Amino acid sequence: MNQPAIRHALNVKRADDFAQWYQAVIAEAELAEESGVRGCMVIKPWGYGIWERIQKLMDAQIKEAGVENCYFPLFIPLSYFAKEAEHVEGFAKEMAVVTHHRLISDGKGGLTPDPEAKLEEPLVVRPTSETVIGAAMARWVQSWRDLPLMVNQWANVVRWEMRTRMFLRTSEFLWQEGHTAHADEADAMSETLRALEMYRAFAEGPLAMPVIAGPKPENERFPGAVETFSIEAMMQDGKALQAGTSHYLGTTFAQAAGINYQNKEGQQALAHTTSWGVSTRLIGGVIMTHGDDDGLRVPPQVAPQQIVILPMLRDNDSDEALLAYCEDLRKALAKQSAFDERVRVLLDKRPGKATQKRWAWVKKGVPLILEIGGRDAEGGQVSALRRDQLWRADAKPNFVGRAKDEFIAAAGAELEAIQAALYDEARARRDALIVRDVTDLAGLSAYFAESAQVPGWVELGWSKPTGAALDKVVEQLKALKLTIRNTPLNAPKPDGLCPFTGEPAVETILIARSY
Repeated sequence: MNQPAIRHALNVKRADDFAQWYQAVIAEAELAEESGVRGCMVIKPWGYGIWERIQKLMDAQIKEAGVENCYFPLFIPLSYFAKEAEHVEGFAKEMAVVTHHRLISDGKGGLTPDPEAKLEEPLVVRPTSETVIGAAMARWVQSWRDLPLMVNQWANVVRWEMRTRMFLRTSEFLWQEGHTAHADEADAMSETLRALEMYRAFAEGPLAMPVIAGPKPENERFPGAVETFSIEAMMQDGKALQAGTSHYLGTTFAQAAGINYQNKEGQQALAHTTSWGVSTRLIGGVIMTHGDDDGLRVPPQVAPQQIVILPMLRDNDSDEALLAYCEDLRKALAKQSAFDERVRVLLDKRPGKATQKRWAWVKKGVPLILEIGGRDAEGGQVSALRRDQLWRADAKPNFVGRAKDEFIAAAGAELEAIQAALYDEARARRDALIVRDVTDLAGLSAYFAESAQVPGWVELGWSKPTGAALDKVVEQLKALKLTIRNTPLNAPKPDGLCPFTGEPAVETILIARSY
């Protein structure tokens, strides 16, 4: 069938303005929109559908690890935070606080808090739940037999961000947060690393987003944590995105909350705790890892719909037969499997030309788009467009015609091939943008000055300074708008001297601009 060569691309290209392109993808793919409340967004059905897929797949992995879901209150007494000084200091500037429980008329047609309704103790709107869950664990844990205690919640949190960007940094966002308590450091650290590996495999699997996992430097640890680990993903503009974190909290929070237990020897001991989480920031990562100048490309494993069928309706008597053919095709495809699940397929029967509806689905990033005309139905054919292979060399849409039964039989494998292709493309791009020949501070500065548009990452060795020496390094990097992302796990010990201190390098770190 002859396809129009009209290109309905976004109104801004990645190379011209990556930040504006990102916002354009969110709008054109109908992922989210502004809510009227600064820093808060409305997540629209397609965007929330991606989050539901993330929830479903990750929740199954969380439960397989023996972690149980529960729910804790949105409001947390301020005194809970005050028990752990480093934690409250780390979140103080981001806390939203409730001080009154009632409004009254201000006499001018508006409302104002009732002075008589001031709360005895202010309530913090949940920025994270270590404190309130710690209080519950103190009630639940009495003996070594109660350990390990492992819970998770899917919830929303509020952190009063000053500079917001949808999905990446919003005042309210959705996430899961796992919290566990253990008898000793070894068991707690094992759980910390298990969660980290779950996040790494999930990012590189369902999200097709290559990441590097490892511990964060001392200055980047979660407030109150003994050790923080992260997965770091490279976006198409070369910047790093922290896509998930897992924290070993030691006994810090256990001591503050009173999570004591009687050990096997009959003595009282403090539990060792962990926490770990990912959020709707992952959707921002998917956009910036896989999107192109025509919109979003969703990895098939997390796509709300993996295949969309567009009948080329003519508003005449032939439509009934065409719709019947398409419905039969939909049913057959829905019986196929990909990634050990049934294929998700939608027959789009809405009014309008198929070619116009096509571009809406292209921008949403649906992996496979089928346009079916009368001739296709008569000949038992399917005309398929892969979102990751959108254009032919002559700038026309890359539709491929196949026999219906042949396409149905191969649909699952095709979706899995798209998933693999997106990952391979992203990994090749990332690996090409990791530089390993920078050896001093001048070279670091020069590299990022010369690579301003797509800077990539620098991997180098350092002496792992602490205290004031680390503060000096942080300030040097801050002047260059750079941060240390993490120390890649299993990275070989570096040779040479630390470019910051002149001392022998002891570990490898990644340095980048970041979101």
